[in-house]
Amino acid sequence: MKVSKTKNLIEVATGRKKADLVIENCNVINVFSQEIIYGKLAISDGVFIGIGDYEAAEVIDGEGKYIVPGLIDSHVHIESSMGSPYQFARAVLPRGTTTVISDCHEIANVKGLVGIKYMIDSSENLPLDVYIMLPSCVPATAFETSGAILEADDLEELMKHERVLGLGELMNYQGVVFTDEGIMKKLELTDNYHKVVDGHGPIIKEKELNAYSLAGVKTDHECSNHKEVLDRLRNGIYVAIREGSAAKNLLDLVSSVNPFNERRFTFCTDDRHPKDILQEGHIDNNIRLAIRGGVSPITAIRMATLNSAECYGLKKLGAIAPGYIADFIIVNNLTDFNVLKTFKKGKQIKDDWYTSIKEDKKLLEMVTNSVNIKNFTQEDLKIKLSSSCAKVIKIMDHSLFTENVTRQVNVDNNGYYIYNKSEDILPIYVFERHKGTGNIGKGLIEGYGLKNGAIASTIAHDSHNLIVIGDNPANIEIAVQKIIDIGGGLVIVKDGEVKGYLPLDIGGIMSSEDLETVSKGHESLNKIAMEELGISKSVNAFMTLAFMALPVIPELKITDQGLFDVIKFQHTNL
Repeated sequence: MKVSKTKNLIEVATGRKKADLVIENCNVINVFSQEIIYGKLAISDGVFIGIGDYEAAEVIDGEGKYIVPGLIDSHVHIESSMGSPYQFARAVLPRGTTTVISDCHEIANVKGLVGIKYMIDSSENLPLDVYIMLPSCVPATAFETSGAILEADDLEELMKHERVLGLGELMNYQGVVFTDEGIMKKLELTDNYHKVVDGHGPIIKEKELNAYSLAGVKTDHECSNHKEVLDRLRNGIYVAIREGSAAKNLLDLVSSVNPFNERRFTFCTDDRHPKDILQEGHIDNNIRLAIRGGVSPITAIRMATLNSAECYGLKKLGAIAPGYIADFIIVNNLTDFNVLKTFKKGKQIKDDWYTSIKEDKKLLEMVTNSVNIKNFTQEDLKIKLSSSCAKVIKIMDHSLFTENVTRQVNVDNNGYYIYNKSEDILPIYVFERHKGTGNIGKGLIEGYGLKNGAIASTIAHDSHNLIVIGDNPANIEIAVQKIIDIGGGLVIVKDGEVKGYLPLDIGGIMSSEDLETVSKGHESLNKIAMEELGISKSVNAFMTLAFMALPVIPELKITDQGLFDVIKFQHTNL
């Protein structure tokens, strides 16, 4: 802080000068002392002056409400909101989130360094602080085709950026354990710049966990039980308790929080869809759930603020104290935790703030036109089998895991698979859509329930190729062609007719439209999927489809290069 600014703030703190703003008649949450302090809160030059009998140019009556530090999401993929950083900010700021740690591996898998730079540049002037974790695994595996391959040398320039905090979730834990050269270089790069490494180790334990943490991993958001939580805490790893849309771990884990360890927990959303953000909230939702789960309100608030700030070295964030940045929210009470107002650097975020900031069209052009699929015919969709006995991906209800099962299926005289309406087994394809290679991964899937149509999407974790399920080649061809026409997104076809679609112009995974519009379109498609194509409510049509292409979640998945056995970690034939 400059001497002149410090001098001015000292004069305000001592009462020789008026503050810019005083909020009187309020209850201030002190996350350092675990106290609620009633009084007047003074703010000047965007920082907290303190609590005391201060005068100011502007005075707000706090009406006995609670003043809480601005909320911090310690690990989020903004792309999962299906909105740009600009549209994401519009949605989360009114819900009290003032800072996010964004891992942008989704857009990086589509657009590489250009995608990361888009996320950095498009969030530059937002009233939401967007910090970036550079993706560690692009592509997620070597068994799929992504839009880019990013090595340590590629990341170094961006690692120097002031808003880049480190290396994103290290999904390739095997690469750490077996000292893969590429992973070792990325870890060395991060260490050289004294930055943070995020973990992603849902099954790693014992000696391998020791090696994982020794390598520099500082956080993990993949814990699913108390044993995993304790193991990570013992190794000095922060546990980010997640409440997303697909993975909801909060209520299962908050009972692990106690007065001795609560400083080592943070809150995150990881992947949260637009409907959930708009209807249930963001990190404010984590706090409400934690309080219901028995965590004291101030502890829950500290997990959502100071703990995250300290974990990532965000000095002067996460608390209400002299000299700290005046990011804060006003909430009605510490049970319902409804956010009434959000302030950034001492200024209230108005409902129409976004009208003074426009999406940069030049930045958007960097990440559009992302669908590059080689010409194909219905003949290319035929699935050749060596017998009537085939491996099938079996969907498990309410789970991203699948089973590897064997089924008797129909084949024609030439050995090609024939769809049988009486059986819930369907063709599934992954079209490579980044480089126009012509790759089409082919497989069979059970439990999706679709009839008389096709569903296609360019959201297909993590490489985000085009994935489609359909009952016949004609419906599939129409769905894929519509995706090409709209430049990426979600499409539903029934009986040869496009019944609905949602364009995702940003890399085929995000929209430049507001989240309300995106959410409405997404929900409309889900309704069509259930009511017109017969997909069960226990199968979220698009979420399930998106994760069928992720070859790191057991047991059987599919990539553009073919069927993949996750247990053996190798491609397999039908």
